Amino acid sequence: MPAVAAGDPSIEREGGSRTGGRPDERAVVVNAGTSYPLTIADRHREIFMNPFSTAKSTRRAVLKAGGGLLAATALPRFARAAEDHPPIGTWPAGSDGSSVFIGITPPLTGTYAAQGEDELKGYELAVEHINTGHPLIKAFSPKTKKGVLGKEVKYGVSDSGAKPNIAVQAQQRFISENKAILMTGSTSSAVAVALNHLAQREKVLYVAGISGSNDTTGKDCVRYGFRQDFYGQTAAAAIGPVLLKVFGKNRKSAFMTPDYTYGHTVTKSVNDYLTQNGGWTMVTNQVSPLGAPDYSSYLTNIANSGAEVLLNVNWGHDAVLSTQQAKQFGILEKMKLVIPYQTPFLAKEVGPEITQGVYAATDFWWTLEDKYPLAKMFVETFQKKYGYRPEWGAENAYMQFALWAEAVENAGTFYPPAVIKSYEAGRKVNSIVGEVYWRAQDHQLVRPVIIVKGKTPKEMKNKEDFWEVTEVVPGLPLMQKPDAFGCSLGDYT
Repeated sequence: MPAVAAGDPSIEREGGSRTGGRPDERAVVVNAGTSYPLTIADRHREIFMNPFSTAKSTRRAVLKAGGGLLAATALPRFARAAEDHPPIGTWPAGSDGSSVFIGITPPLTGTYAAQGEDELKGYELAVEHINTGHPLIKAFSPKTKKGVLGKEVKYGVSDSGAKPNIAVQAQQRFISENKAILMTGSTSSAVAVALNHLAQREKVLYVAGISGSNDTTGKDCVRYGFRQDFYGQTAAAAIGPVLLKVFGKNRKSAFMTPDYTYGHTVTKSVNDYLTQNGGWTMVTNQVSPLGAPDYSSYLTNIANSGAEVLLNVNWGHDAVLSTQQAKQFGILEKMKLVIPYQTPFLAKEVGPEITQGVYAATDFWWTLEDKYPLAKMFVETFQKKYGYRPEWGAENAYMQFALWAEAVENAGTFYPPAVIKSYEAGRKVNSIVGEVYWRAQDHQLVRPVIIVKGKTPKEMKNKEDFWEVTEVVPGLPLMQKPDAFGCSLGDYT
C-alpha cells in the first residue's frame, strides 16, 4: 500500500471501542512519513499525528485505506472532462490515479464521542461496500461496480472533538497533503457549518455528518455542501402534531438548549410550532454550554418554572447527563419528557425506565427493517460486522457516502461542478428509508422523519429494543420553503 502523508512523530491514542461507547485508549508510536507493511487484520491502518489538538490528552488521527486493493485506470469520459475544464479544488490531481481520498473528521473524544464512533462505523462500512461492489450499495448507486468510477476509495480520519477549528484544520491538511476530493464528519452543527464554508472556499465537496441545525442548509448553505439527515424544522413539524395530540393544547413547556446553532434553531422551530399551532407557552429556556458537567442550576430553574412538559434538546453525553439529573431531581415525576431531536444511544445510557413513554423524532431506528427491505439488509450487515444494531448516526453516514457515489457515477466524472449538478438533478433514488431525492435549491435531502416512543422494559424483545416506531412522516410537507432560512448557495466555480 502506498504511504500516506503524515505529521510529526508522536504517541497517538487510538479509539479501540467498537460498540458505540467511549473509545478506550491504546498508545501507538508512529514515525511520520513512513510506509509500513500492514495486514488485512490491521484494516490497512496507518496512524499519524493530529497537530491541531488542544485537549490535555493527545487526540487521534487515523488513516485508512477502505476495502480491498483495486487497480483501475481513469475512464475515457473522465479523461475527456479533464481536457474540457481548468483545475478546480483538488481536481483533477485528486482523482488522476487509481484511487480517490476522503477526509473524515468525526468527534472521537468529548461529549459527542459515542455518536462519532457510530458515525465512523457507517462511513467505514460504506467504503467497504463501495470498493467491493456490495449488493446493498448497488441498491442505492446502481452504476457502482467496484470503487467509484472504477477508483478505489481511501480515507483518513482525524478526531475533531466536535470543535470547528480542529475539524477545519484537519480537513485543510487532508486537502493539501492527500488531495481529498470529499470531506465529511460532524455530529456538531457548528462543525458542519464551518466545513460548509471551507468546502465552498476550497471548492471541495462536503457531505455533512449529523447536523440538526436549520442553518446548515439555511443561512449557511453552500453550493459545495449537502445534508442527508433531518433537522430542526422537519423534527418540529413531525413531532409537533404528536405532542399536541398526546398532551393537548395550552401547555407550559420548559426547554433545555445547548448554546450553539443546533440547540438554538431546534428549540426555536419546536417552540414556534407548539406556540403557533397549540397555544403552548415556553415558561423557561435553560441554555447551557457544550460539555457542561452539571445541570443542577438549570434543573432547579425548571423545577420552579411550573412547566408541564420538559423538552430536552441537549445532545450526546450532555443529553445523557441532563436527563439522568432531571430524574434525580424528581422532575420527570412531575413533567413529561420529550426528545425532539433524538440522540443515538440515549436510551441505552439512561435506561428504558427513563425513556419509556417518551416521544422522540429521529432519522432512523433499526426496527424499520420490518418495513423497508434495504433497512433490513443494512441492519444485518452492520450488526454482523460490528456486533450491535446501528444507530442513526451510522445510517446517516452510510447513506451520505452511498448518495455521493450515486451522484458521481451519474456525473461520469469527479469534476466538482458536474457532481454538484448531478446531485441537483432531482433524481429519485433508493435509501434505507424509502425513495428520496435532493432539493436543488438548498441541497437538503427530501426524506421522511421517524417518530418513536420509548418501550417499557417488559415490552422490549431484546436488549436493543428501546423504541417503537409510531409513525414515518413524509419529508416534503415538513420542510420550509428553500429560501425561508436565508439559503443562497453561491457559485459552482
